Amino acid sequence: MIRRPPRSTLSSSSAASDVYKRQPLPIGPYNQAINFNDMLFVSGQIPLDPISNKLVDSGIVDETNMVMKNIDAILKEANMSFDDIVKTSIFLKNMDDFKDVNETYGEFFKNTPPARETVQVSKLPLDVNVEISCIAIKK
Repeated sequence: MIRRPPRSTLSSSSAASDVYKRQPLPIGPYNQAINFNDMLFVSGQIPLDPISNKLVDSGIVDETNMVMKNIDAILKEANMSFDDIVKTSIFLKNMDDFKDVNETYGEFFKNTPPARETVQVSKLPLDVNVEISCIAIKK
């Protein structure tokens, strides 16, 4: 079972808040995102469908699409968009998926894409093929 973690320990006096309502619940003791002084720090998102709470595993394009939709839901919750993202990190189980992930990811950035790195890792949570985190700054 996937459970929502306790609220952030950052106090409201530090102008921080956690952001999660329309995206999948975290799979561990962390927040999906922390909003601090118009900066949004989004935890790594995996292809977990927020409706069914099941992993999308029908191929790397569908998986990347689900990850990006989850990021979109978090951004919208913070009144932000992909235009506000300044940095992303992509973690791939197999670098051979780079081309497909790159094309799918690129469809979500209509203007200037953010800074980014993509790395291959030996294993990801729930054995998924892709995980993406980001930082956004409200413009």
